[in-house]
Amino acid sequence: MADKGLLPVAEAQQRIIDAVSPLPAEQISLTDGLGRVLAQDVASRRDQPPMAVSAMDGYAVRAADVATLPATLNVIGYAPAGHAFDGVVGPGEAVRIFTGAPVPDGADTIVIQENTEQSDEEVRVVDGTAPAGRFIRPAGLDFATGDVLLPRGRVLTARDIGLAAAMNVPWLNVHRKPRISILATGDEIVMPGDPIGRDQIVSSNALSLGAFITALGGTPLDLGIAPDEEDGLKALAAGAGGSDILVTTGGASVGDHDLVQSVLGDIGLEVDFWRIAMRPGKSLMFGRIDGTYLIGLPGNPVSSLVCAIMFLAPAIRTMLGMADVLPRTTTARLGTDLPENDEREDYLRAALARDENGDLVATPYGKQDSSMFATIARADALVVRAPFAKAARTGDTVGFIPLKDSIFST
Repeated sequence: MADKGLLPVAEAQQRIIDAVSPLPAEQISLTDGLGRVLAQDVASRRDQPPMAVSAMDGYAVRAADVATLPATLNVIGYAPAGHAFDGVVGPGEAVRIFTGAPVPDGADTIVIQENTEQSDEEVRVVDGTAPAGRFIRPAGLDFATGDVLLPRGRVLTARDIGLAAAMNVPWLNVHRKPRISILATGDEIVMPGDPIGRDQIVSSNALSLGAFITALGGTPLDLGIAPDEEDGLKALAAGAGGSDILVTTGGASVGDHDLVQSVLGDIGLEVDFWRIAMRPGKSLMFGRIDGTYLIGLPGNPVSSLVCAIMFLAPAIRTMLGMADVLPRTTTARLGTDLPENDEREDYLRAALARDENGDLVATPYGKQDSSMFATIARADALVVRAPFAKAARTGDTVGFIPLKDSIFST
């Protein structure tokens, strides 16, 4: 029987997206722009190229003078890159020119040096054609002053940084990075390298989430591990003041939900929803403590990371002012049979490969136990199966979320 208390994944995502807003803009230098998200359009401050320039090494001449070959012209000057020839090219004259140099007045074409015989004072054009405009890059060929080449909401790449530099833009207005506090809970977990008791396990959530947040463009703050008692949990949670989001791990399942809700309720938590119709990751909570949003992730490391992909990432992307905030999905052929699904949306860790026809094949691992963190570390994708999906056969088309080969690995 379906659990009427479970919220569909899409509805939970939309509630989070609707609740949060893009963060204010801040100005940064171009050298700090990689991976940042533009808060406003960036327009060019110059034409590129700023004037007509030669696209080849050769001679700047008048097309009329080389319409009939051979043609002998007087060399009246030189124009290396970065140094214009100040005179005017008249009938029967040529200027030795190099790639990138401004085309001198009077010239309307470039004769490449391979088609010439040269001496100190003359050049003889013996081959090829050079109609007007040949091998000349006109002013503004690439872009013009005022052209918007980097739109608001764009995540800046290395190519974008180079483009902005060519546009003569030294400063950028970008959305402030979200400040995200991370609070792990549970007496049973210890940090890597700390002494481990007989009944304890090593915590991986805070470290993986910190890296996840950094990759997505946020700034993580690890608040430590809160014990399963009210005073300790409340004291550490108070450290999230001033953060945009507080992420907790653990303490949101049926058995211990009341503790987390009551303790955080004492410092102002208002719960929007908890418990999602998905697997792994049923126990997820969303709410707000004064000016800080709360996303309560499951304590299970696999469930925590899958829920981070599905819910934390859209929140961060929305705060960064990005247009596309939901996880990217695509399709592949299924590499194995799958049984009928129940009421929970499934996210199956899977490997991707190409078959003999070059088609992409997604094969979920045989064991999907949510305690198996190594499988999500090596997984290429999460195969998505809708609630109550019918049994699927090898070769059927399935949707999946890529986990590799992206800047954020989400």
